Amino acid sequence: MQSEYDFSTVPDRGNTGSMKWQKYAGRDVLPMWVADMDFVSPESIRKALLERVGHGVYGYTVPYPSVEEAVLDYFRRDHGLTVEREWLVWMPGLVPALNAATRAYGEQGDAVLTNTPVYPPFLSAPVWQGKSLQAVPLKLECGHYRFDFAAMEAAVTERTRLFILCNPHNPVGRAWQQSELEELVDFCRRHDLVVVSDEIHCDLILDRGIQHRPFLGLGEWARDHSLTLMAPSKTYNVPGLACSFIVVPNPTLRRQLQQAARGLITEVNCMGYVACEAAYRAGEPWRMALLEVLRNNFARLRERIQTEMPRIHLFHLEATYLAWMDVRPLGLADPVAFFEEHGVGLSDGTLFGSPGFVRFNFGAPASMVESALDRMAAAYHTLT
Repeated sequence: MQSEYDFSTVPDRGNTGSMKWQKYAGRDVLPMWVADMDFVSPESIRKALLERVGHGVYGYTVPYPSVEEAVLDYFRRDHGLTVEREWLVWMPGLVPALNAATRAYGEQGDAVLTNTPVYPPFLSAPVWQGKSLQAVPLKLECGHYRFDFAAMEAAVTERTRLFILCNPHNPVGRAWQQSELEELVDFCRRHDLVVVSDEIHCDLILDRGIQHRPFLGLGEWARDHSLTLMAPSKTYNVPGLACSFIVVPNPTLRRQLQQAARGLITEVNCMGYVACEAAYRAGEPWRMALLEVLRNNFARLRERIQTEMPRIHLFHLEATYLAWMDVRPLGLADPVAFFEEHGVGLSDGTLFGSPGFVRFNFGAPASMVESALDRMAAAYHTLT
């Protein structure tokens, strides 16, 4: 069935300061790297922004009742969770949120545990905040990433204070299931760890029949020992509006977080709040249409990798629009540079803790994805 939304036009993002496109300005390279989609955001968001612009005053803005209610309704409707208004801590993005959380808990030199490969700020935030990083690789079983609890037990120490979870996981695309998360809760409880759960991709579940499991909903201990990081930015393609929120039910943890952020993190901008409310109030039809586009894009990507580039291993993707590939069999000294030379810009797995891997952002019109795959295939065949 034809979608009423336009997911086929490639927008012209020149002269907009787009980080994604500016990286390759003046070069014939398709940017398929940073997690920023090449789709126009929902009309409901654009209309709400235009109305706010028409007001003409754009001063410092604090969270107001209607945007808070939109978020609370979202939790009830989409995740079956009751969240209290006072649990919300607003932030201008999840990278500052990760850094504030890492700063907030433990003393200088204490440790932060996480699993690799993972979104690079998970690896940099502890270092920037004077903490020790304990990066434990996920284990591969039959081509499927899982927590390696034995390795995590070996790594954790009496100075480990924090565990940072990516759920769904970027870049491996896992939507962690109930049993896996329950085992993680048991591990964190035994070691008295505060859990920071980044769930920014939770509304982008591609595998039919799989459901996102919020860490917040895993029982009383999980609720009282965790921070849940969320935002409409990835789902509705509004990351440039810099609006996110952290759910912190425990008042002591919430106060520590707010103190750590004091003087370093500014208010969310007024347009960010507007986009957030509009996304959660009226964005659902667009999101459902988007999911179908992403599923089709990934199916096509999988087909072409398997048939035209069989030495590349593409991992099964349960969530996100970010495909994770093992290109080590190609024997490339620098995979990203190689593909850039052939006109495709990918994310470097080294930054995620996995050299020899690349990440491909297929959150784009099908024609752009096909063009990028054409270039990848041409590059691949220069090696054979």
